[in-house]
Amino acid sequence: MKIAVIGAGAIGGLVGAKLALAGEDVSFIVRGANLDAIRRDGIRLITTDGEEQVARNVTATDDYARAGPQDIVILAMKAHQVEAVADDVPKLFGPDTAVVTMQNGIPYWYFHKHGGRLEGSTVRSVDPHGIVGAKIPAERVIGCVVYPASELIAPGVIKHIEGERFPVGELDGSTSDRVSKVAACFTQAGFKAPVLDNIRAEIWLKLWGNLTFNPISSLSHSTLVDICQYPPSRDLAAAMMREAQAVAHKLGIEFRVTLEKRIAGAEKVGKHKTSMLQDIEAGRAPEIDALVGAVVELARLTDTPTPHIDTVYSLVKLLARTMQDQRGQVRLHEMA
Repeated sequence: MKIAVIGAGAIGGLVGAKLALAGEDVSFIVRGANLDAIRRDGIRLITTDGEEQVARNVTATDDYARAGPQDIVILAMKAHQVEAVADDVPKLFGPDTAVVTMQNGIPYWYFHKHGGRLEGSTVRSVDPHGIVGAKIPAERVIGCVVYPASELIAPGVIKHIEGERFPVGELDGSTSDRVSKVAACFTQAGFKAPVLDNIRAEIWLKLWGNLTFNPISSLSHSTLVDICQYPPSRDLAAAMMREAQAVAHKLGIEFRVTLEKRIAGAEKVGKHKTSMLQDIEAGRAPEIDALVGAVVELARLTDTPTPHIDTVYSLVKLLARTMQDQRGQVRLHEMA
């Protein structure tokens, strides 16, 4: 299979490395230090047991046209980064190219083949200008939920921390030849990739924790266990999750675990900093709209009150704006 992985960060690097090690024809679409490192040394993977594996049989390029048509394109960047590459992604398309989306949160394609009065609606929180949906048509998309944890520890070097599951699914719930091929490809690479008949329900299950613990942790600079064991923050997380559950129910989604079990699962992870908190501490723009803003948008579309989510969303958006202003002031000072 010819597979292009856009982005070679923690998840893109993990997936691309294991696919290449399994014998697939992998091209990484990357820039900067990652591009140089992968061209020079291949993609290096440190497995969960500490073994180092190197996939040298990969291509690394920043030229989409040179990579050419692919069987599978894997979008492995964060949701707010997709619009910036949307114009170039079609250069990777052949007649039957499938696009596997690996973004957290509510995806831009959510209402494609959804049915009901919201069928075909655009989720403006993640595709504000409609560019992503226009350039990367939902007809090509296979949904995917990312459960593994990994880390980019140096350019071209990925450390796999834990997890193997990448459930996939067609947007209409069918078991098509192409989704079966994607699942088989991932399975051959050592992942668990069940084909689900309701990929949206799985998206909501992961989002249920992300939309609460990510912003709470970024605002409080606290880990998952801290949030879960401090009664006021645990109560806030539960209130946000109940509101999100009400939104999901109106969209036909049922959760396969209870709210308390979901919180207990987060507590068991321990002293873990969420990805949003890691971004805040590193001075990077945090991923807010796909995780929280989209839920607020869906709440308005379904006439569902979400006062706790709305409040936390406003605060974390203000935090991101303040950080952006501070970065701008630093740049001006450096130029002076």
